[in-house]
Amino acid sequence: MQQLHSYLSGGWVFGQGQAREIHHAITGEPLYQVCSDGLPLAASLDYARNKGGRALAQMTFQQRAQMMKAVAKHLLAHKEALYEISYQTGATRSDGWVDIEGGIATLFAYAGMAGRELPDDTLWPEDEPIPLSKQAQFAARHVLTSRPGVALHINAFNFPCWGMLEKLAPTWLAGMPAIIKPATATAQLTQATVRLIIDSGLVPEGALQLVCGGIGDMFEHLDYQDAVTFTGSAQTGQHLRAHPRLLAKSIAFTMEADSLNCCVLGEDVTPQMPEFALFIKEVCREMTAKAGQKCTAIRRIIVPAKRVAEVQQALLQRLAGVTVGDPKLEQVRMGALVSREQRDDVQQKVEFLLHHGCEPLCGAALDKLELAGEGVQKGAFYPATLLYCADPFSHQAVHGTEAFGPVATLMPYQQTEQAIELALLGQGSLVGSLVTADEALATRFIRATACAHGRMLILDRHAATESTGHGSPLPVLMHGGPGRAGGGEELGGLRAVKHYMQRTAIQGSPAMLAAIGREWMRGATVIEDPVHPFRKYFEQLQLGESLLTARRTVTEADIVNFACLSGDHFYAHMDKIGAAESLFGERVAHGYFVVSAAAGLFVDPGVGPVIANYGMENLRFIEPVKIGDTLQVRLTCKKKIRKPQKTAEDRPHGVVVWDVQVLNQHQQAVALYSILTLVARQEGDMGPAR
Repeated sequence: MQQLHSYLSGGWVFGQGQAREIHHAITGEPLYQVCSDGLPLAASLDYARNKGGRALAQMTFQQRAQMMKAVAKHLLAHKEALYEISYQTGATRSDGWVDIEGGIATLFAYAGMAGRELPDDTLWPEDEPIPLSKQAQFAARHVLTSRPGVALHINAFNFPCWGMLEKLAPTWLAGMPAIIKPATATAQLTQATVRLIIDSGLVPEGALQLVCGGIGDMFEHLDYQDAVTFTGSAQTGQHLRAHPRLLAKSIAFTMEADSLNCCVLGEDVTPQMPEFALFIKEVCREMTAKAGQKCTAIRRIIVPAKRVAEVQQALLQRLAGVTVGDPKLEQVRMGALVSREQRDDVQQKVEFLLHHGCEPLCGAALDKLELAGEGVQKGAFYPATLLYCADPFSHQAVHGTEAFGPVATLMPYQQTEQAIELALLGQGSLVGSLVTADEALATRFIRATACAHGRMLILDRHAATESTGHGSPLPVLMHGGPGRAGGGEELGGLRAVKHYMQRTAIQGSPAMLAAIGREWMRGATVIEDPVHPFRKYFEQLQLGESLLTARRTVTEADIVNFACLSGDHFYAHMDKIGAAESLFGERVAHGYFVVSAAAGLFVDPGVGPVIANYGMENLRFIEPVKIGDTLQVRLTCKKKIRKPQKTAEDRPHGVVVWDVQVLNQHQQAVALYSILTLVARQEGDMGPAR
């Protein structure tokens, strides 16, 4: 039997004590021994802070993103080895795809978001400057900086690969090292993934460590700059959250717990409508994917009382076609639970529900389970089990007891108000779904129940062709939920990165804030040079480099010509009488004419380092521009983002953000905005971006 080693302080180590065994979920044979007793767990925290943390903190967001992308590519190239180990946990190929390739895709997604949106710096200015004085010489802004701590991630058994990678992505982007503590039952897949990452040499030493087994007294050595995340049962999570050390040091703790997620069939849906078939398909998929071992799985099936018989018949018919057994067989659609202990726990929860208001419609009995494959009789298999609770308002167990396997309970409601009440009885869920074709019903339901859910899916025939489904957390969407679901947040795009950083409000003069944030702001010093800034390469441009243009007087012909060119004949521009009665009192120039005229003033037309206009942000029209007004523009280099070369053939470039102030003859701002340009670099990449 193999020993499943931990990776701590730069080496692979195994504990000295009573080892725990991991068994093959399909055959029942013992595979690995796990033990962390006697390992230097406290020392691993210091190693992470002093070694990995310092290395990550010196890397810019762009460098961290490139590192993560390289790790994702490496894992993708070795995914088949991970699939083989995933099979040991009872997963089918499609189950493993969600876990393995879904986790790798999350790394890619965060690397891409960072590459597009985060600075090539170690400090992240979170918002626009906030003026605090009349003369604009005292201002503030919020910035995010890396915390010199370590993130301890305690993960559940159901997604040993994705569960780790979806936390590592924002942790690493934030510049924080991580220690992973996977659930023992499936730790072999997490360990194999970590080994691939460590052996690749792509990650700084100390940025990733692994504990296979218990965490001993590690909580006693955490400090206020550290963070803890937990995914698993609500009971265990609440116990950890109340640890005296976490309370004493105000240590950040994020919890994502299993919840009794619901799927509701709208009153409007009949068996003849496409939405009915979508409902049946979604419920059955969520019951059987990963053998129901998903924190987002549908546990409560809420349907109109008048549709119970039809829904029951359709569900039973579809579930009867689910073949259970060896996941390597082509015909098998559902594998095993991760362990026989887990199977016994599910059986106990089902029996509890049967004694508290539920009755079995299918499954619920191990002795009647037929399995496909050879040598699988000792596996941790459990049948797809559909229960029925005729009175879900009287029997509260169905809203508080979760059988973490292929188990769900059908329950009726009379009107939509009752469906809302049943959805809320879950006391906080990760996700809820509503299947309906009625927009008014959907609006009423979502507005009443969104408070109890972290994510909500409204499914109809139009969304169905592209819907990612009830149970699929996405990198760009928040994953978490209130109450029973843990009250935490994960993913949600770059929001997740902020959980591992320190937000600080910085106050000072514009010049000071610009220097600290490495991002010029209005009111700070400008640098004027006879050479037009559009004639300079990316490296040559300095923050604060500014151009004050020539002037242009707006004429009636300008307004008429722009109206004819654009087709915009709005009365405030073209109707002298209508404009006189408007808030402007007379005809005014088109806002987009002002922007176009400004470009004509500041653009250098010759061939040069500027490759293209990349976009415009935060456009605001401040004052009207009238016939006879004279415009002038101040263009200032606000921010630079160096972009990596994807291939040697790509032209090296970066993004330059320019602050644009369009002024009138009274030096009043009439329009304020930023433009982004792609600007060529003089040299290609010689290594990671700095």
